[in-house]
Amino acid sequence: MDVYGKFAELKEVEREGVDYCLCVVQRENSSTVVVAPHGGGIEPGMSEVARKIAEDDLSLAIFEGKKSAGNARLHITSTNFDEPRCLELVQATDSVVAIHGEGSNEPVVFLGGRDKKLGTQIRTALEGHGYKVKAHENPELQGMATANICNRGRQEAGVQLELSSGLRETFFESLTAEGRKKPTDELARFAGAVREGLRAAGAL
Repeated sequence: MDVYGKFAELKEVEREGVDYCLCVVQRENSSTVVVAPHGGGIEPGMSEVARKIAEDDLSLAIFEGKKSAGNARLHITSTNFDEPRCLELVQATDSVVAIHGEGSNEPVVFLGGRDKKLGTQIRTALEGHGYKVKAHENPELQGMATANICNRGRQEAGVQLELSSGLRETFFESLTAEGRKKPTDELARFAGAVREGLRAAGAL
């Protein structure tokens, strides 16, 4: 159960720049935004993955937990996530790819969201590079709700990628704050595969 039901509640208690920070970048000519609503220490590795996928040509919206401990309290579920700057960018963009962390040990990408065309292209690219891709058994982790941040772009349909702990661990020396400063080649390989899918769908 989340501590905060919406961003306004979080903002009343937590301090921007101390407990959390935001990275919102609208890039000219980008029709796609990569979103990590649970970045930093909330779901470790999500900020780094989102930045690597976005590179310097896709728009980016990241909400990051910055606490030394207890970042889980900053988690606002995707259907309630309404940080105004992130939401404004998402609503002004055609294609949305939301990146999340999931707790399974098996290295797997759980693909969801309402944009079936883009999702299919990303799945094809990921599987072509040897990644295991499947739908999550939990309906709440399938990204199908219209209120989900991934589905709040102009097309009202986006893609959600839930990356298991087992997969995220291959991207860094470890998932600790220090370990995430030392990415492996796997991070670039994964991001490149996602970008390949975006390109195939005309979203890059």
